Amino acid sequence: MSPKFAVMLIVFGALAAPHAAAADVVTDWNRTMVDALIVSQPPPPASTRVGAIVQTSVYDAVNGVARRYTQFHPEVLGTPAPRRASTQAAGAGAAYTALVALFPALKATFDARLEETLARLSHDDDDDDDDDGVARGLAWGRTVAQAILAWRNTDFDVVPPPYEVGPLPFWQPTPPAFLLPVARQFATMSPWAMTSPSQFLPPPPPAVTSARYAADFNETKTVGNAATSPPEFVETALFWDGQADTAATIWNRAAAALADKHHSTLVGNARRFALLNVAMADAVIAVWNAKNTYNAWRPITAIQHADIDGNSATERDPNWTPVLVTPAHQEYPSGHSGVSSAAATQLAAFFGSHTRFTVTTDAPPSGSASRTYASFADAIADVALARIAAGIHFRFSCEAAGRMGASIADYARSTQMTRLDE
Repeated sequence: MSPKFAVMLIVFGALAAPHAAAADVVTDWNRTMVDALIVSQPPPPASTRVGAIVQTSVYDAVNGVARRYTQFHPEVLGTPAPRRASTQAAGAGAAYTALVALFPALKATFDARLEETLARLSHDDDDDDDDDGVARGLAWGRTVAQAILAWRNTDFDVVPPPYEVGPLPFWQPTPPAFLLPVARQFATMSPWAMTSPSQFLPPPPPAVTSARYAADFNETKTVGNAATSPPEFVETALFWDGQADTAATIWNRAAAALADKHHSTLVGNARRFALLNVAMADAVIAVWNAKNTYNAWRPITAIQHADIDGNSATERDPNWTPVLVTPAHQEYPSGHSGVSSAAATQLAAFFGSHTRFTVTTDAPPSGSASRTYASFADAIADVALARIAAGIHFRFSCEAAGRMGASIADYARSTQMTRLDE
């Protein structure tokens, strides 16, 4: 049995088993979403889209009843929430409807989770959680999720033109599969909060003839070398790469753990999860737009063909291979660094920059399944090291993506789901 398949069986068993009640319905259904992502394993960019659909649906459903903040996408609804609807039922109804639409094969599991939620609400002392309030909340949540799903239904309608491999030093297909770049449609996808996919386009990467390029080239060549990388660097690369985990599942799990420790209102938690996932989804769109704009080669190509870069400080190694398999898309900027920076920036704004927190992942048996950080900046630095130690990115790519992710998160938080005037 492969390690990945073993992880899948364990997670699927956990998803199918009765679910322990979390701090509130919003956090509980966020964990259900994470479980579904791990079981279904959509590609990392698509995972962020799932997160944004589910969590904005939950937010607009809960906030539509609570009326504490501006709605995220009010124009898709066209009708206010019913009075005296249960906010908890609204959140559950929205999450359930979105998840069933996105993962129809797991409907039976979601049905069971909804039954658990409704059973819990039947014993709740909230006046709005009587039978009528629950029914109104469920119906409203379904309406909201269906509207968000309809809005995002055209996300993949734009088909990019066929990719043509250019000459060196531009991006080239990499071993072992030598695939053309994947997920290119995210480069032109309608953003969630940004004004356009290119709103936060970074400057070009350093010229291959520059001193900065040579320094970062030699760092990756040394620490990302499959033949010589120190074990602790390999463990870092494996920890953040995971087997079934993605940046979306890792950061949602961290956010849920923090929500358990820092008690908030139901609508407050819904807003946190929505802003977290909107920032990550927009980071993917912005990063893929930049990847397609600059079309930069990966370290394996750069190192094996350094004799053509015109830089006397780089040396060709035709046999060099990275610690991890190189993903099939362009190098600059780093997707994981961009998404993780967007997530960490949101969580730092919610909980404080120097909050101590733990990240868990489905790390391989030889490594650790969790890491604890003294600050969110420390975690982002570790993500950058992981991509460099994996041999799949240069440091300048991680740093550019980190700046993008932070700006995207700040923009989303300042323009979306803002507090209503008292």
